Amino acid sequence: MEYLQIDDHTHLERIRMAHAGIVFEAIAANRHFLRRWLPFVDQTRTLEDTRQYIKMLLSAPEKSRNEVFTLWYRGEFAGLAGFKEMDFINHRAEIGYWLVEKWQGKGLMTAAVSKLSDYGFRNLNFNRIQIRVAEGNLRSTAIPGRLGFTFEGTEREGEYHTDRYFNLKVYSLLKKEWIGGILRRGA
Repeated sequence: MEYLQIDDHTHLERIRMAHAGIVFEAIAANRHFLRRWLPFVDQTRTLEDTRQYIKMLLSAPEKSRNEVFTLWYRGEFAGLAGFKEMDFINHRAEIGYWLVEKWQGKGLMTAAVSKLSDYGFRNLNFNRIQIRVAEGNLRSTAIPGRLGFTFEGTEREGEYHTDRYFNLKVYSLLKKEWIGGILRRGA
């Protein structure tokens, strides 16, 4: 899927090379804010770094390619969200995401993760989706909580950046829980 409509003002669009400039500019403008929780920020120093990342995504074999989407709100780039570590044999994937500081607190990423979860369960036939969040990142931790993900435990010192290790909180959601929740809510 190239385009996922979330609501009248918000959509996800599969990342393309044409997005490299706007993604890099967002990282550069939000570097201090993003680097607290995201290990890739310090390695993203130039536009060419972002181009290489997108090239790597687009050139991977289809069955092992991460599905990454740009997030747009009212025509403005707001962040990235997508599937990583997609495992079609075991029908599972992880969702990763980041949002520029300007758009924090508006529910945009919760809506995007909800849309991706639905797409993953219904279109990609995943049975399990997980989210790993650095301990202490309260805004990011709230997203799986709002969407009914189950806290499974802590991956101790699971990520290293900014000269230290971070524990990662691991959350998961199963297809039967997602579909059951949608039926209960009448969506």
